[in-house]
Amino acid sequence: MSDGPPTARMPATLSPGLTEREAARRIALRGEVESRATSRSTRSIIRANVLTPFNLILVVFGALTLGTGDWRDALFLIILIGNSGLGILQELRAKRALDRLAALVTPHANVIRDGNTHQVRVEDVFVGDLIALGPGDQITADGDVVRSQGLAIDESVLTGESLAVPRGVGEEIRAGSFVSEGSGTFVATAIGDDSYAQKIAGEAREFRHERSPLEKAIDRLLLITVAAMIPLGIAFGVALTRQNISFGEAVSEATAGVVTLVPEGLILLTSLTYAVAALRMTRRGALAQQLSAIEALSGSDVVCLDKTGTLTEDTLRLVELVPAVGLDEGAIAEAASLYAASSAEADPLLSAVLVEHPATAGVVGDVVPFSSRRRWSGQVIGGRSLVLGSPDLILAPDDELAERARVEGASGRRVVALAESPRGLVTPGPDDPPPAGLIAIGLIVLAEQLRPSTVETVRFLREEGVRLVVISGDAPATVAAIAADAGIAIGGPPVDGRHLPDDPTELREAVLAAGVCGRVSPDGKRRIVQCLTDAGLGVTMVGDGVNDVPALKAARVALVPGSAADMARSIADIVLVKGGFEAIPPMIAEGRKLLRNLQRVAKLFVTKAVIAAFLILTVGLSPTSYPFLPRHLTLVSTLCIGIPAFVLALAPSSGEWRTQGFLRDVARFSVPAGVASGLGVVAAFLIGLNVIGMPLEEARTVAVTALTIIGLYLVLVLEASNRKRARLVAIMCGVLLLGYGAILGTSGMRDFFDLTTLGVDGILAALIGAGLTVSGLWITDERFAVPWNFALRWRP
Repeated sequence: MSDGPPTARMPATLSPGLTEREAARRIALRGEVESRATSRSTRSIIRANVLTPFNLILVVFGALTLGTGDWRDALFLIILIGNSGLGILQELRAKRALDRLAALVTPHANVIRDGNTHQVRVEDVFVGDLIALGPGDQITADGDVVRSQGLAIDESVLTGESLAVPRGVGEEIRAGSFVSEGSGTFVATAIGDDSYAQKIAGEAREFRHERSPLEKAIDRLLLITVAAMIPLGIAFGVALTRQNISFGEAVSEATAGVVTLVPEGLILLTSLTYAVAALRMTRRGALAQQLSAIEALSGSDVVCLDKTGTLTEDTLRLVELVPAVGLDEGAIAEAASLYAASSAEADPLLSAVLVEHPATAGVVGDVVPFSSRRRWSGQVIGGRSLVLGSPDLILAPDDELAERARVEGASGRRVVALAESPRGLVTPGPDDPPPAGLIAIGLIVLAEQLRPSTVETVRFLREEGVRLVVISGDAPATVAAIAADAGIAIGGPPVDGRHLPDDPTELREAVLAAGVCGRVSPDGKRRIVQCLTDAGLGVTMVGDGVNDVPALKAARVALVPGSAADMARSIADIVLVKGGFEAIPPMIAEGRKLLRNLQRVAKLFVTKAVIAAFLILTVGLSPTSYPFLPRHLTLVSTLCIGIPAFVLALAPSSGEWRTQGFLRDVARFSVPAGVASGLGVVAAFLIGLNVIGMPLEEARTVAVTALTIIGLYLVLVLEASNRKRARLVAIMCGVLLLGYGAILGTSGMRDFFDLTTLGVDGILAALIGAGLTVSGLWITDERFAVPWNFALRWRP
């Protein structure tokens, strides 16, 4: 026995396995095994959410304000705390879920040492160990079978094949597969990183987080903001040093100008929207392990599906019973159901027959069990010798049923022939053919059972413009038949995964044209998904097995059912704890609703930044006092951006949705709106300060009032997409305007925000400034014109 590392591979022998003494020696030699990291550390999550450029900027100005100015001007720090805290909580939640699901194999194995069976950790299984298997057990190492008593292995998570495969003495079995039926023992020949499953998985357990398209767009937006903030901040600071004002006042005005350039609320709203989406998905039975997973799923252009376990269940369904010439369907139904009811084997084929044609078991005599080498089985039931097997073995080549079997097989159906032997049954050898002189009874035509709601789900995705591609390890014709049953568009002959084009462009065109790929290896699945992703398509991969892991990692969104292999769940973005493929439509609908709203309200945050830049370039660089204090902008941002954004981001919505061109679309609204708003605010402030001759505090109140009116108008412009929505938004804006009036009318609140009451002249100045902005926008661009018939016409 080798004394090498525990992961070394060695030839299997028929030895009784390791002794307790040898196992203990190896454990001592190896030492304690450290658990693999399945996700980012808590420290890494906290660092990523706290140590950001914008947080640093806000902290610096917050510290300066608290140290030299009025603490009320540092209210913006609440946004910082909320943004970081929410991000940390959500990622910690995802981390806990990921750690809970990211297990490669079952946590224990039954090893036989010194003739006794012991349950040990998977980490304590060594090459050369003798491992016992029973029904339902997961195989924890690669190995060779030593004893087999009807041992059948479900390898669908490794190969994509949906039917269990019998394994006899000396045959190889692999880690990650499951015992479907029977029992046996095997000697471990490869464990840990050397096992087949682990080689497929590669880096499956590492933390997986790619920025979504919207996150990338927001990142670019923030980068642009920083690039504008640095020169504007420097210029504003230089201008303030040349004014005859106190240091505390200079800090206050600098904070008001620079901090407003930071769209910190947009970051918070994005995190909050993702959090709400994740919560709603959890209630639907879907666990979003990445904050942006719902958004990425909603933006999918292509959904790649694994057939087995995704479109289909583990059961078969009876499509048709085809009687032989001279017989009717009743004859074959009677014989097939009798054979199925009398069989001691739990076979999906026979179960499908009994579902449609229930029967009572007969008296069974001689039995020939099914063998993958013989490809037939037989039973003597009440004196009748029935034989079931492959049509090319049971039927004569010139039989009419043989041609029908070839046609059905070419279309992807599973076909077996049933016949009667007038000579009875004898015990055959491993490769013996069926008895001679068989009399055909008919064909049993089956197909895999589609999961509930599969057809409706496919129809929804097609109507939403999402392309579907089925990738499976099964035969291409079989995959094409299931895809056709599900309603997936098939554009030509299915792609054979054994002959994939080497050129990524040719591969992509072939896959998208056909829509179906069969006999695809795990690496072939990865290549298909990768070529689609490299072309700029948003790809969601739906799979459930170890063989799907490479493709899941290559996709933008990895989505797996709750019954998936542990390895697949550990790297998934979304785990469907309840339900399967049919759970995708409500997630896409929910995500697109939230993102439509988020993209609209994002324009408000960018408009605020444009207003801040305009004010710095005009009033900020002049000897005139700045029109706002930080607390003023906190108030306006809350009333005109924070509250509306929070409400509208979660409200029902409809209309166009896209991630492409996000920044361009935001800029087309925010730049003219911000410049026009800045002009109106400056006009109102200067009218109050210089024309009417108001004191600075009152003139600033005029500016705050004008900006509040303008901000609520922009909210109405953005959200008046239909009559009902326009009415509700108009009511909300009216309530918020009344709330602002209540603040002006309450001495405590008025003093807290350093505002004053306004007389008729102050109100008139604010209305003039707001009117200049609204009329200017309305005249120059029809997008800024509110459809008043929506908002004010109350009868349907």
